[in-house]
Amino acid sequence: MNTIETILLRRSVRTFSDKAPDSDTIMKTLEAARWAPSGLNNQPWRFLVVTDRETREGLARFTKYSEVVLGAPVSIVVCLDLAASYNRDKDVMAIGAAIQNILLAACSLGLGTCWLGEIINRKGEIARWLELGKDLEIMAVIVMGYPARLPEEGERRPLEELMIRR
Repeated sequence: MNTIETILLRRSVRTFSDKAPDSDTIMKTLEAARWAPSGLNNQPWRFLVVTDRETREGLARFTKYSEVVLGAPVSIVVCLDLAASYNRDKDVMAIGAAIQNILLAACSLGLGTCWLGEIINRKGEIARWLELGKDLEIMAVIVMGYPARLPEEGERRPLEELMIRR
């Protein structure tokens, strides 16, 4: 599958099979994230991979999408390393690029993912519960696993509606 095909095929997956991706497969997605662009090449992202049931159950308590977190065999807590940060706006954009690389790499490997943003409404509580250091700010949680079923065809607004004309 080429890059454009992967981009067009990727969908948010919220139901997963019982089969969990192995450690090497998970690491391939994080390797893709590591190569995302960042200002001054500061690579401000940090990743906590959660595969144990107890911690996933704990994470699920912090979101209204608990069933998605519980149903996925892997959760990746994506953080901004404040000590590595030099410009918050640029670093947040870089983390978005790293997250997109994870989503695309996972799709290319046959995995499904869902980027959970709502969970960061309680990022301070989660960080304390996970005992993350003061220099780590949670930006998102990505759930990952093999899809229970193929995702539905996606919808997008026509490109013409998104273009700015002068």
